[in-house]
Amino acid sequence: MKIYIGADHRGFEFKKKIKEILTALKYKIIDVGTFDEEESCDYPIFAYKVATKVAKSKTDRGILVCMSGIGQTIAANKVKGAYAALCYNAKAAELSRLHNNANVLVLSAKFTKTSALKGILERWLKTSFEGGRHQKRLDLIKKIEQGKTLN
Repeated sequence: MKIYIGADHRGFEFKKKIKEILTALKYKIIDVGTFDEEESCDYPIFAYKVATKVAKSKTDRGILVCMSGIGQTIAANKVKGAYAALCYNAKAAELSRLHNNANVLVLSAKFTKTSALKGILERWLKTSFEGGRHQKRLDLIKKIEQGKTLN
């Protein structure tokens, strides 16, 4: 599994911490930027880069960071096949995989505790989609992506 990671200038330092943890856990990381915390940049660019890579793969995942995580989540979820979840703790990260099959984890550089980071990442990366009743709901989401009406 490859992990695509991206952040804007406000998430740059947090992204470095994430990469350190992922490297120690032996994951293959592909950093799509930003590579400079000094210059302001636009988070949708990095959300698009990560989300498009992940949406094309059945096994790869993505991680995005910005100050709140909200903007990255909104932008990534505009890409068909990308399912981004903003998670502030390990339980939310687990449920995003277990029930929603999220393939993009979004983290807040401001609201995610550094002490919780490793647990969030491990839980999200090791949890598999449960399927069952949750598959029906994902199928409904895919209908929305296709512009179909839900009853």
